Amino acid sequence: MVRPFPGIKPPRPMGWPAAVAAATAVLALAAASLHWVREPVVVSIPEAVQRMKAPSPPAQAAWVSPLARQCASPDRALRSRLLALQRDLPGSTRRISIDPSNYGERTGTDAYGNAVDTTPSLVVLHETVYGIGSAINTFTTHHPHDHDQVSYHVLIGEDGQVVQTLDPGKRAFGAGYSAFKGRWDVTNPSMAGSVNNFALHLSLETPLDGEDADASHSGYSSRQYDALAVVLADWMRRYRIPFDHITTHRHVDLGAERADPRSFDWSALQSRLAAMGALC
Repeated sequence: MVRPFPGIKPPRPMGWPAAVAAATAVLALAAASLHWVREPVVVSIPEAVQRMKAPSPPAQAAWVSPLARQCASPDRALRSRLLALQRDLPGSTRRISIDPSNYGERTGTDAYGNAVDTTPSLVVLHETVYGIGSAINTFTTHHPHDHDQVSYHVLIGEDGQVVQTLDPGKRAFGAGYSAFKGRWDVTNPSMAGSVNNFALHLSLETPLDGEDADASHSGYSSRQYDALAVVLADWMRRYRIPFDHITTHRHVDLGAERADPRSFDWSALQSRLAAMGALC
């Protein structure tokens, strides 16, 4: 028999009901403790913290298209001529392969991980300044440095010849620091944004008297405007590009360094696109 220490009374025997109740309470407390420890902790992180927002382009002048909606044309001879050119376009287009350093792939994600739409939705018009042969030579030459890389999707010679230098599915390096209606894509975190990722670029061969830095020249030939209208009508239909998204290098350039295409006749383009039903 074990005797209790002096001054300490032995515990009184606990009845069965009390013992059951005490055990139940202990088990319940233990279960509650385990439940609390195993409960998952959910922390909500704002999307703005998870993904950095791409910077917006600086403000630029509003684009007011010189083209207007026109659903009919009285010039049947013009329409007949242009439709014939349209039928012949696939076979008459000259296609060349340019150096890979002068173009890239359209990228569906910007430099900050944001999804962007690469469907062509803009046409930028340019001029070559020098002859079309000079432009082709530049595009087919390897350029390891970013500031030397340049290309357009299509060139149109003074004689109306259409030269495809790059498939529309590729990204031409036609406009560097540029934006259109508050939109650009920043595809390189070390460089400013550009319209190239969602634009198509077309350049007209400059007349001989325009091979300088003057503000104007004698303008482009009738054959050039014919070919231009045929190519534009095809792009507008294929990619659903509205006529007010046909603009100039001068407008999209944020550095205020470009003036092309100089001496451009918007009325000549208006009449031709209207004749083809592309403005309705």
